[in-house]
Amino acid sequence: MRSSTTSCHVWRENTQWSITHGSIPVLSPVTVKHIVREWLKEDTPSFDYGGFVVGEKEETAVLLMKSPGVLAGRPFVDAIFRNLNVGSSGQQARGPGSIKQAVKDAKVVGGFSTKIEVECRSLEEATEASEAGCDVVMLDNFSPEAVSEVASTLKKQFPSLLIEVSGGITEENLSSYCDRNVDVLSLSKLTQGYATVDFSFKISKDGRDPRNLTVKL
Repeated sequence: MRSSTTSCHVWRENTQWSITHGSIPVLSPVTVKHIVREWLKEDTPSFDYGGFVVGEKEETAVLLMKSPGVLAGRPFVDAIFRNLNVGSSGQQARGPGSIKQAVKDAKVVGGFSTKIEVECRSLEEATEASEAGCDVVMLDNFSPEAVSEVASTLKKQFPSLLIEVSGGITEENLSSYCDRNVDVLSLSKLTQGYATVDFSFKISKDGRDPRNLTVKL
């Protein structure tokens, strides 16, 4: 991929990736492969509960660039997909049949001591997850007004449910997300300390916009 503000190029040669500036390779394919394996080992150091829950059905997914920036890491994306046996051209991924079934499967493999959290994009999804018995519902990329209404509705039905809010929260608007029915606020800026490109990997579904648009009332 190429930015209009840089002369660096990324291309494929002899079925292996290399990042180059001019004609001198910066990272060899062997190094890229090693780095990817270390990332994956850190991400799932033990049994992959999520991988078990999502099932075996192949789905088409999209990798979304949610914020402005220069993407210079395409070789790493392809290396990750290859390591996971996922096609990066069609971007095949696996997805669960329903939230209810996903929570059920997670309980089977995780046992009673594993806390289950479900990322939701609507009140309907959050209600389904709560009725299925999840421990935490994460409202992803909701406006402050939508958070207040959805969290209030959920707490009335499920008083012991933990509600987390994430996505679009900054130091400037943090106070507007502080609601009596919200238990957890999470924002990556606390640990990043600098501007980063925000990504989202979404399973494609007919009739659904894969973009992570803000949920509003």
